[in-house]
Amino acid sequence: MRRIAGDGLTLAVLDEGEGTPVLLLHGFPDSSYLWRNQVPVLVEAGMRVIAPDLRGFGESDKPTAVEEYAISRSVADLVAVLDALDVEGTHVVGHDWGAAVAWAFAAFVPLRVDKLVAMSVGHPNTFRERSIEQREKSWYQLLFLFTGVAEELLTRDDWKLFRQFSRGDGDLERHLEDLSRPGALTAGLNWYRANVGPQRELELRPPVPSVAAPTLGLWSSGDNYLTEDPMLRSGEHVTGPWRYERIEGASHWLQLDAPEKVNDLLLEFLR
Repeated sequence: MRRIAGDGLTLAVLDEGEGTPVLLLHGFPDSSYLWRNQVPVLVEAGMRVIAPDLRGFGESDKPTAVEEYAISRSVADLVAVLDALDVEGTHVVGHDWGAAVAWAFAAFVPLRVDKLVAMSVGHPNTFRERSIEQREKSWYQLLFLFTGVAEELLTRDDWKLFRQFSRGDGDLERHLEDLSRPGALTAGLNWYRANVGPQRELELRPPVPSVAAPTLGLWSSGDNYLTEDPMLRSGEHVTGPWRYERIEGASHWLQLDAPEKVNDLLLEFLR
């Protein structure tokens, strides 16, 4: 891991291998450790893996102001990291919030993105009108908006509610260890406080531009937080070649539950 200056803070960044660069972006409540099953495979295939702990997560800095967690700030972080590493264009693979950042990066900084892989989360425009099923699955986002209340409820009784929320999926015990550090839980929740909220549905915001890069969308049938529909409709917001793959049986953390399938798709697409 290296310490690299981002947009007004310092990020911890894994930089391993040589060859074609590929940027791996995790989401909540993960860190670059999420990609442990993908990094060695990609490196062996002749790629240079760049996997940052996004701001607020892992070993990266955790600013206290909510507005510091706007997606645009993470896009600026990525530009700074690539500049520091002398990387002009790169493949980008994002999951969860990392996918949201990846979509924005590909849309607003298109010359830096060669190919895009979006895992679990569809193009931002597909969430402008959410189905009732998606709203039901997103119940936790409303809870996360209540500063102090969410922190208290999630950690009470040995993280009982958080354990129920996770349903045992993902790196649960590691998540609890990471989020128990001072300021870490609030930093992670600030991603929701900065980017989602009921008032945003009342705002007339301009649509996010379509993505020109060849794009692969991945969604898993066992995802408890996101429906398939936004990913299916994401092709409407990609002007380059679009491909969609559904991974059966895996939870939201498909790269952990189905690593061989995910790795095969990544290698096939990125090569």
